[in-house]
Amino acid sequence: MPSVISSDEWDLPRLKASIGFEDDVQYLASDDQDTEFFDVKFYPYGDVTHDPVFAAVSKKHVVVYRLSNKANPPYELVQLFRDDDKEALNCSCTWTKDPETEVPYLCVAGRDAKIKVYDVVHGKLVKVLVGHGGEINDLATCPTNFLLIASASEDTTVRIWSLDPVHSKQPCVCLLAGEGHSSGLLTVAFHNSGRYVLSAGHDNVICLWTLPDLPPEPNGKNPQKPIVIHYPHFFTSEVHSGIVDCVAFFGDLVLSRACHEDIIVLWRIEGFSSHDPPPEISDAPTTSDTERLTRSAFAPATASACPPQYTRLLEFWTPHCGHQFYLRFKLFHDKDKHPVLAFGNAKAMIFFWDLARLGSYHDFISEVRDPYRDKSQPIHRPGWLVPIQHRHKGDAVSKLKDAASDRESVASGRTGSVDVETHLDVNTNYSQETLETWELKYDMTRVEEPIRAHSQSNITVKDFVGRQVAWSAGGEWCVVVGSKNLAIILQRWHKKDRGDDKEKKPS
Repeated sequence: MPSVISSDEWDLPRLKASIGFEDDVQYLASDDQDTEFFDVKFYPYGDVTHDPVFAAVSKKHVVVYRLSNKANPPYELVQLFRDDDKEALNCSCTWTKDPETEVPYLCVAGRDAKIKVYDVVHGKLVKVLVGHGGEINDLATCPTNFLLIASASEDTTVRIWSLDPVHSKQPCVCLLAGEGHSSGLLTVAFHNSGRYVLSAGHDNVICLWTLPDLPPEPNGKNPQKPIVIHYPHFFTSEVHSGIVDCVAFFGDLVLSRACHEDIIVLWRIEGFSSHDPPPEISDAPTTSDTERLTRSAFAPATASACPPQYTRLLEFWTPHCGHQFYLRFKLFHDKDKHPVLAFGNAKAMIFFWDLARLGSYHDFISEVRDPYRDKSQPIHRPGWLVPIQHRHKGDAVSKLKDAASDRESVASGRTGSVDVETHLDVNTNYSQETLETWELKYDMTRVEEPIRAHSQSNITVKDFVGRQVAWSAGGEWCVVVGSKNLAIILQRWHKKDRGDDKEKKPS
């Protein structure tokens, strides 16, 4: 028998509980009966050793919960807002802080084109930002300056807002507009450097914008006008063929998805590096060549040579999304932990991919197939690479062993052990079915084949639609919100009860 090295760094979240909130119908018009949470965000500025807090937004309500291992159920409602504005139907939120007291603030926006800033501790509205000419569909906070907020709107623009008191007379400090998008926007994301912004929406286009240096403190009585950026430094309508409803940076790479495609795409903007000096505004390509579907300042196309301006790297399979859009993935990305991608589809399924497994699988297979390796030396097979073993009828002992193995590995998400094996030949030791299953989940070389989820959680509520995913700062907790006014709580690394894998009933 191979020896086992215990480790939980490879664990993926498992169902812990679910929260059902009161019906919004009584606060909505008779022709608008849908009740859903559309967005969820964890407070990112707290001590990682403290119990994490998240906010979820439905059309008329904002709820704030604290999660804890010491409580049963593991959540506590700490704040509740109801938006009584007649025109308000909210769908997005993002966290920030009071610039002086650092009291947690939550920005909320939606159909009425206003960004409402709430003091979460005292439960009061402290500021309203206006300027968009259409519904606001997404909000994001700058990772390097919590006073900067980006908003993506149906009016085809991204606005950058400053909550710094020096900009109180003109809080909109930058406008990303003009020749970027031709239809309403659904998603916006900052680069970790805070210098670049991605936007996308109904026109199938993804743009990368470079933020300028923001205006200084105004000298006179009149506030400075917002800086207007007319052209993005990268523009493409080729990555997706449908409405793009979620974009994010993964380092300098890009993750994006579009409805009808059932995939999340990881791709690279050729020539783009955040380590290089930011390009000048004048470097942005114009629309002089309207037939070009991709325009880039980082790998310019010329008449004599047209190098690739972007490269598709990987696809992640997200089945059963159908016609739905406004379904959003979330990447947990911490320099000291594995990057993990999470997504909820339209059929009550939540998918997880541990991106570190892709490289680990490549290393394992390369080592096994190395013709020059010393076959007397052991090879470490990661515990999440579980060989497929079909159960034999009538063998009760085998059934019990297999069932226990399943619970501790694939089904539970606890796949951190490492088997040490010797005299290993991949084609001899493992069945063709096992090898094909591993390839579908972990092989990065098959670019044309979307990577299957490494772990999947099935929700017992029929046809639950996962609208948005959020990760706690330390990556222990994951929350998925969506239809039925449900918030699904998932957790990993908790040692109290390994057998507690069943979803709690909505409260």
